[in-house]
Amino acid sequence: MSSSCAVSTPLRTELFNSIGSSNRLIISPSRTFQHNRSKCEMSRRGFAFKGIVASGVSVMGSSLAAAPAKGVERLEFKPEGYNFWTWKGRKIHYVVQGEGSPVVLIHGFGASAYHWRYNIPELAKKHKVYAIDLLGFGWSEKAIIEYDAMVWKDQVVDFLKEIVKEPAVLVGNSLGGFTALVSAAGLPEQVIGVALLNSAGQFGNPNSETNKTEESTFQKVLLKPLKEVFQRLVLGFLFWQAKQPSRVLSVLKSVYVNNTNVDDYLVESITMPAADPNAGEVYYRLMSRFMVNQTQYTLDSVLSKLSCPLLLLWGDLDPWVGPAKAIRIKEFYPNSSLVSLQAGHCPHDEVPELVNKALLEWLSNLPTQASLQTV
Repeated sequence: MSSSCAVSTPLRTELFNSIGSSNRLIISPSRTFQHNRSKCEMSRRGFAFKGIVASGVSVMGSSLAAAPAKGVERLEFKPEGYNFWTWKGRKIHYVVQGEGSPVVLIHGFGASAYHWRYNIPELAKKHKVYAIDLLGFGWSEKAIIEYDAMVWKDQVVDFLKEIVKEPAVLVGNSLGGFTALVSAAGLPEQVIGVALLNSAGQFGNPNSETNKTEESTFQKVLLKPLKEVFQRLVLGFLFWQAKQPSRVLSVLKSVYVNNTNVDDYLVESITMPAADPNAGEVYYRLMSRFMVNQTQYTLDSVLSKLSCPLLLLWGDLDPWVGPAKAIRIKEFYPNSSLVSLQAGHCPHDEVPELVNKALLEWLSNLPTQASLQTV
């Protein structure tokens, strides 16, 4: 997940206006936003920390409350979950609504299927909508495994084969965006389109060194164990800190330009994973291993294997993944359309009415394909 910088509105406008593309559209919501953000840069580890912090919190008696997004239906919150699928012996949670051509929604780091609460009901009026919890998140099992981007790719690919069973469109936010990309590249015959909302992932650095020096016995026997002990102590403290209500509010408010939709339901859907006995260990593995090893998978390598239309729905005011990444993706992959939104890192929940409209319009213009023949 690459670092990003929030730029001022005039500079942002100038930047986007310099991209002369008929496929680009800027949408501004009717709400009034507060722009009290300074320029910021965040390392991949910092980005990951804030994202995963939200997955390990526990709120008692939160005072947050807000009315649903105006004019947008909201998915009913069910603490017990919705539907479950057994994948490789693991319990996987998902939501399904509607009829029509399938659309699969994939959440970001630390979130769950419920993060698509304002999108599922609206999209389901014209499509069969699925929202899946990635392994280790939401209502899905907190498996004690070695997490890797390909684990979630395999999960989504098998979900498409076993549950969806026909050509579908993948829609992903943040980590879910990158998962959607690698899944589409891995199953091109069943994915007819991909939509990214402030996607994770970074472009490769051709100047970086790829050769790793061989580890000495001293490093293997002494340094690595000491490093792991230190990491467990530090991350254990961070996990404890992440359970404080103030941290939840801080993280959510830092990525939503308009906090109207930061309500009790959203907080509870994010904090529930912390109650699982394995949540702490999953947190440790994600932070100490997955986040360190993610650089081996790059956007350019994945996009070079993609063969379907791509939609970029980008919150321009995201302090983590700025609009420059969307522009670079579009330049690298010409078969893409860019819709810029005046929102933060999670535009689907912050300005759902705009995201739903843009998604439905794009979906209606996708070329149709015949359903796959199942064996």
